[in-house]
Amino acid sequence: MTESLAALLAAHAGGKALRATIDETYDRVERHNDPALFIALRPRAEALAIAGRLQADGPEGKPLFGVPFVVKDNIDVAGLPTTAACPAFAYEPQKSAFVVERLERAGAIAVGKTNLDQFATGLVGVRSPYGVPRNALRPDLIPGGSSSGSATAVGAGLVPFSLGTDTAGSGRAPAALNGIVGLKPSLGALSGAGLVPACRTLDTISIFARDVADAFAVFEAGCGYDEADPFSRPFPPPTLSGVPTGLRLGVPRQDQLQFFGDPEAEAAFARDVAAGESLGFRLVEFDFEPFAEVAKLLYEGPWVAERYAATKPLIETHPEALHPVTRAIIEGARKFDAVAAFEALYKLAGRRRRAERIWSDFDIMLLPTIPRPYTVAEVEADPIRLNSCLGTYTNFVNLLDLAAFATPSGMRGDGLPSSVTLIAPSGTDGLLAGVAAAIQARSGAPMGATGAMPPAAPPSAAEPAHGRIALAVVGAHLAGLPLNRELLELGGTFLREAETTTDYRLFALATSPAKPGLLRVPDGSGTAIKSELWTLDPASFGAFVAKVPPPLTIGAIRLADGSSVKGFLVEAEAVTGAADISKFGGWRSYLASK
Repeated sequence: MTESLAALLAAHAGGKALRATIDETYDRVERHNDPALFIALRPRAEALAIAGRLQADGPEGKPLFGVPFVVKDNIDVAGLPTTAACPAFAYEPQKSAFVVERLERAGAIAVGKTNLDQFATGLVGVRSPYGVPRNALRPDLIPGGSSSGSATAVGAGLVPFSLGTDTAGSGRAPAALNGIVGLKPSLGALSGAGLVPACRTLDTISIFARDVADAFAVFEAGCGYDEADPFSRPFPPPTLSGVPTGLRLGVPRQDQLQFFGDPEAEAAFARDVAAGESLGFRLVEFDFEPFAEVAKLLYEGPWVAERYAATKPLIETHPEALHPVTRAIIEGARKFDAVAAFEALYKLAGRRRRAERIWSDFDIMLLPTIPRPYTVAEVEADPIRLNSCLGTYTNFVNLLDLAAFATPSGMRGDGLPSSVTLIAPSGTDGLLAGVAAAIQARSGAPMGATGAMPPAAPPSAAEPAHGRIALAVVGAHLAGLPLNRELLELGGTFLREAETTTDYRLFALATSPAKPGLLRVPDGSGTAIKSELWTLDPASFGAFVAKVPPPLTIGAIRLADGSSVKGFLVEAEAVTGAADISKFGGWRSYLASK
C-alpha cells in the first residue's frame, strides 16, 4: 500500500527517489488488477520522466513534491484524453484543469484518469461503459459514484489522494463506501476551469484521501481564485482549525432519519452521535424536513436541465451514445421550461430562508454520509430508486451553498466502516476539517482497505498561521454562543483556549443578545478570565472590527502565557451599575450559573 501523504513527503525529504515512488505506484496498480478502475493510465515511462525532471528541479516551493495522484475523467489533464465515461464525447485537452495545474506546480504527479458514472450522473458508480470499479472494501458492494474510480483508488491504497467532483454527493458517497475521507469544498473555492460540467452552477471539484490532514493539505495547494472561471470566488487561504469544546452539532430528529431497512446503519449512526457528545460537542436536534425538501428539487426539479445543457450536442445528435440510465435521466429535462425553472428558484429561495432560521440553533450539521450501502446486484435491479436513496443526506448541500466533509466515524457490526458528514456554511472548510480530524482519530476505523489506522488529530496550533490575526473572544462570540456565527461566516478558525492575566474584570452588560464587558484594571488587581483565540485573515479581521458596536471595542489583551493579542474590551463608563461577574472566571461559567 502507499504511504500517507505526510509519510511520503518525509521519505522524499529523506532521500527517496521520486522515480522509485512512481515505480511502486504502477506496481500496485498492476497487482490491484481492476480493468474498470482507469479510463486512461499515463504510460509508466512518461510518469518516470516527469518524476526525473521534478527531482532535478528540487522540492523548494513544492508542498506535494513527488506525490502521485489520479483524476476523475471529467477533469482535464494535459496529455490524457477526457471522456466523462462516454467514448463518443472524448477529446484531447490542450491544457490541464486549473486545479490540476496548481497541484502539479506544487509537485504532485498525475498518473491516470479514473472511471465515473457517465457525465457524473449518479451516486452509484455502475453507470459506465468502462465497467464497474471494484469497491476497495468488499467486491459485491457498489463503489459509489459518480467519482467511483477516484475513491476506490485511494481506498485500495494505490495513491495517497485523488480528485473527484461533487454536485449532489459524488465526493462524499464514494468516500463512505470505501472507508476514506471526502472533502467537498465551499462552492468556488476550487476552480471549475477544465471540468466537464454536470450542473455548472452547483459543481465543485472534490478531494479523496485516507485521512483528513492529507485531504486538507491537497485543498490548501489546489484552492485559489481563478479569474477565468466565472463561478470562482475569492476565499482567504484555508487554515486547518482547532476544535472548540462548546461547538453545537445539529442532528436530525430521530423520527426523520432514514436508513432504508439497514439496522446496522441505524445503530452505527446512534454510536456516532454519542461519540460526538463524548468529544465535548453539544448536540442539538433540528427539523430536517426543509433540507429534505431542497434535496428533492435537485433531481425532481429543472436543475436536471443543466445536465442537458452540458451534453446537448451529443444527446441531440447521438443519443444512443449515452448509457441507458444516464440518457433517461438527462432526457427528463425536456419536460421543464423557463417557467418551471423560475418557479423552482422561488421554491428554493423560500426553503433557503427556512433553513437559515434553523441554522441559528447550531454550528455544524452532523449527518450519516449515506443511509446504507448497497450491492451492485441491488442497484442494477433498481437503479433509479436506490440512487435516490443514496442522496438522502447529500443532495441539498450545494443548492444551499454549504461546505461538507465526509469522514469515517466508527465500525458497523458487519465489519464495514460507518461514515458521517459534517456540513456548515460556505467558508468554514477549515473548521469542518478540524472537527472531522477529531472524529476520524476517535473512530477506530482503518483507512480504506489499507489496514492502517488514522493518525491522531493534529494538536491545536499555539500561534496563528502565517498572515492571520489572532482575536481573543470572551463572550457571545465563544463557540456555540449566538454571535460565533459572525466569525464562522468570515472564515474564522479556532486556535486555542487561553486565559488573561489577572489585570481584568468581567461585567454583565445590559445588551441583547447578552454580552460581557472585559475591563482592564490596575496591575494584578483583577481576575484571570477564560477566552478563546480565533484567527482571521487581515481583510476579514478588518470587516469584523468595523462591525463591533459600542461600548465594546477591540484592543490589546494580555494573556497568562506572556503573549498579547487583539481582543474585546469595554469602555469604562459602560460598566457603571453592571454586575461584576469576575468570580466566575469566564462568560460560560456565568451562563451556567444562571
